[in-house]
Amino acid sequence: MNSPIMTEAEHITWLRVDVGLAMSARREASRLAKRVGLPPDRVSAVELAATEAATNLQKHAVDGALALRVTRSGPRAAVEFVATDTGPGIAHLASALTDGTSSTGTLGVGLGAIARLADVFDIHTLPGRGTTVLAQFWAGEEARRAEPAGIDAGGLTRPIGGEELCGDTWALRSANASAGRGTGDGPGLVPAQGPGDGPGSASGTGPGGGSGLVSANGPGSVSETGPGDGSAQEVTSPGPDAGPVLAMMCDGLGHGPQAARAGDVAREAFRDSAHTRPHRVLEDLHRALRGTRGAAVAVARVDFAAGTVEFSGVGNVSAFLVRDERRSSLLSVPGIVGHHMPHTRSFSAEAGPGSVLVMHTDGLSDRWSPQTFPGLFARRSTVISAQILREAGGRRDDIGILAVKAPRP
Repeated sequence: MNSPIMTEAEHITWLRVDVGLAMSARREASRLAKRVGLPPDRVSAVELAATEAATNLQKHAVDGALALRVTRSGPRAAVEFVATDTGPGIAHLASALTDGTSSTGTLGVGLGAIARLADVFDIHTLPGRGTTVLAQFWAGEEARRAEPAGIDAGGLTRPIGGEELCGDTWALRSANASAGRGTGDGPGLVPAQGPGDGPGSASGTGPGGGSGLVSANGPGSVSETGPGDGSAQEVTSPGPDAGPVLAMMCDGLGHGPQAARAGDVAREAFRDSAHTRPHRVLEDLHRALRGTRGAAVAVARVDFAAGTVEFSGVGNVSAFLVRDERRSSLLSVPGIVGHHMPHTRSFSAEAGPGSVLVMHTDGLSDRWSPQTFPGLFARRSTVISAQILREAGGRRDDIGILAVKAPRP
């Protein structure tokens, strides 16, 4: 490996809403907390928070799930859970976030206490549609006190129903050529213009390219973060000056163990690639994936400081730049990485202030609109991914989604 990976997909335990959800959530949260080395008092905090989140789902959700995993940022690790539901939403969020408030007659700790217990807490609710809650518990006092640094990136994967392994995966790493990676790849960019979802500001044309940014600011968010210590700063991916990063989304063909193997191979090749231009990274992945089922893969080089995104994709992976509640498409070309890959090049697009890159596989419908998620794109990246998955995800395919945005000021 030429440089450490910033963050990547981890195994997720998905627990659907049923009568045993609270007990299962507590048991899995405890197991993960001990795995990352949390002290006993923090293990108890994770258990309590996960149990309350699960009980809220049981009481309020029409449908929903709790996802638990270990998440990493460089050498640091945390237990994370994401609770998503289709339900009534939260009409009075500020009241619900008051510590000790519980409308369900459960443990009496409520969302406010989850926010207080967690090192990172975020929530986004859509009245009449549903809510996503994020909580992270970081191992080590230094990590718990850390201020944001670098890019805010977070994603989710979920296997098709009946499978334990997921063929969809993602990863994020530094794109600094000076970070020991060996090559900056030189020029070769084509300004992109593709059929976006609104009037774009693309800077030219190129075959198979994505579009430039589109935009206008929309209504304010109905979401809020928790009070006091519950709104602790998220420990984001390390990186000086929030420099450029490379993001990969991969959809291993088919489902099950062989699709998961293709995803694992792609992720390892992405880590090891010495290149910093998306089309060159794709070429490395193409060589690595020979002998596997192959995959649809997209790679983006994101530099929010410079206001640019470079993109190259092969196969059915969707990518969008979202800004001011509008989005523009970054287009991939037909093919299968590892089998039949066309000549590749990177296409450029503008990423103005406040832009968010969203990449996902075809397990999610690409017909979602930022305008139907008021306030969402100001939230943390994992919450963005979870809310889109909740509304656009199906159960007849593996799912992978990743959101990447500039760090909070």
